[in-house]
Amino acid sequence: MANSKPRRSGQANKGKSGFGRGTGGQKKGLQGKGRTLKADQRPWHKKYSGEDKPQRTQWKQSKERAKAASQGRTSRIGQAKTRDHRDEGPELLLGRNPVVEALRSKVPARVLYVAFGTHLDERIAEAVRIAQNRDVAVKELARRDLDRKAQNSMHQGVALEVEPYEYADLVKLLHDAKSGPRAPLLVALDGVTDPRNLGAIIRSTAAFGGDGLLIPSRRAASVTAVAWRTSAGAAARLPVAKIVNLTNTIKDLQSEGYMAVALDSAGDEDVFNLTAADEPLVLVVGDEGKGVSRLVAQTCDFRATIPIASEIESLNASVAASVALAETTRQRS
Repeated sequence: MANSKPRRSGQANKGKSGFGRGTGGQKKGLQGKGRTLKADQRPWHKKYSGEDKPQRTQWKQSKERAKAASQGRTSRIGQAKTRDHRDEGPELLLGRNPVVEALRSKVPARVLYVAFGTHLDERIAEAVRIAQNRDVAVKELARRDLDRKAQNSMHQGVALEVEPYEYADLVKLLHDAKSGPRAPLLVALDGVTDPRNLGAIIRSTAAFGGDGLLIPSRRAASVTAVAWRTSAGAAARLPVAKIVNLTNTIKDLQSEGYMAVALDSAGDEDVFNLTAADEPLVLVVGDEGKGVSRLVAQTCDFRATIPIASEIESLNASVAASVALAETTRQRS
């Protein structure tokens, strides 16, 4: 065997023509194509701004305009565009106790799923009986199919598909509130993320004659089955509207004659001596820990505090809302 010169580590093997492997037999490297064009300079892109638009690009742009128009929103009251006021999709409640409690509370439901082979105890029997009395469909399915629906979460052989909550239109809510026999009373939430707190506030607002509830569409609790159950059915009676920006909505309400009062432990006015109680009023309630955000508090007309005996104690958001609503109702009467 002929001696061969040892190859250094990392040295490319060369064929008979002398070209390194991987070059495709080219003597020179691949030439660059130049700078990358921006989106609005590419004729095939939907953002192309030139005059000579290909037919495909025109179709893409018309599709984008239609999509933007269908999803368009505005924060101005009276200019709100029509949109779907429901949550994105149905909610699936899992477990025997949650399902039975939801059915007892008359949470709007579509289907009760029961897995084949599930032990029919008193809770399952009650769930099936309530569902049949309420004309909720009862379906039996294989356990693996229920596992798939529940995304492999613990379901104990039963699940309830809850209808998405239908939120009120803000324009209609304000119109109905103004048409009432007394000055409108609204509650707006700022940063309340616990659905149990949301449900309790819905219940208190309805109990003390509130006309509606405003909740942000992001970073806030929505009206889920838990909130519905905590409201003890009040979610079916009190209109709840989702808003895009709380600060802008408060400004719009102020232009409509509302007084905005933020509940704040460092407030400059006592809630028991609230001078604006008889006016069209929106009470702004913040999270128990963070309270009302700085920008929202600055936008409000007053910051009212609830005096408590101990400085180290704080009130739950739903409790604070109940106290303020009860006092406002007392002063109005």
